[in-house]
Amino acid sequence: MSIVLVIPTYNEAAHLGDLLRSIVSQTLKPKKVVIVNDGSTDSTQEIIDSFTAKYSFMISVGASSTSEHAPGSKVVDAFYRGFSAIKEEYAFIGKFDADIILPPNYFEKIISLFNENRKIGIAGGNLYIQSDDAWVFENISEKTKVRGPIKLYRKECFEAIGGLKRSIGWDTVDELLAQYHGWLIKTDQSLHVKHLKPTGATYTEASKYKQGEAFYKMRYGWALTQVAAMKLAQRKSSIAFYYNCMRGYLKAKKSGIPYLVNKEEGAFIRQLRWKNIKKKIF
Repeated sequence: MSIVLVIPTYNEAAHLGDLLRSIVSQTLKPKKVVIVNDGSTDSTQEIIDSFTAKYSFMISVGASSTSEHAPGSKVVDAFYRGFSAIKEEYAFIGKFDADIILPPNYFEKIISLFNENRKIGIAGGNLYIQSDDAWVFENISEKTKVRGPIKLYRKECFEAIGGLKRSIGWDTVDELLAQYHGWLIKTDQSLHVKHLKPTGATYTEASKYKQGEAFYKMRYGWALTQVAAMKLAQRKSSIAFYYNCMRGYLKAKKSGIPYLVNKEEGAFIRQLRWKNIKKKIF
């Protein structure tokens, strides 16, 4: 079962080598790994070159974009630059971040998960961050969600959802649209992936309204956005996050930016979200 990976990277010299060594050490290796250097100014390219010179299944692709961290759109743009370089046939396509370390049996176990049920469209492990001398679950989402740094899609599911959206929220709307099209999401919670840079560590002041914008683009509506924003604010222990979310939602609504989903998909997303909320309450 062939896997291809695209790894967008920007100034990840401190971490990229660890990721690539963990890929080389896999019990089931990908067919192709495309590493996209998105305009790095550190020694990222030298690290990429050292691996592509040694391993024929790894290739390097250059990209040029702004150095400003734009949550969602920047990384997806880089992903598609790498995706366009894939000429091989594949069964699974992955978008992986450069600041992670995979356990050696990661792909073997994830493909086994896919093989258990042909309706599984997206699968992955769980992300863990370092806290003192221990690695703890990065609890900004449920353990049942496949996080953005370790997305692996069945090809048919990837095509059904129209690929990745060039926007913040791409790694939430993908799972919602997958379910809309009848696909299942599955995590193997025994697979602990080390996340070397906690989510949001590189976000800028200008990006603080982006989460609210994402809720608007996914057609959450005002009430559901309030619930989602409060939940995230609680996990981040930040009341300011809640207010920034709601302000971001209102700013997006006022500017009339395009939605990521159509009306029918939006109605499904709201129904699914409210159903899951009621299930947790009752």
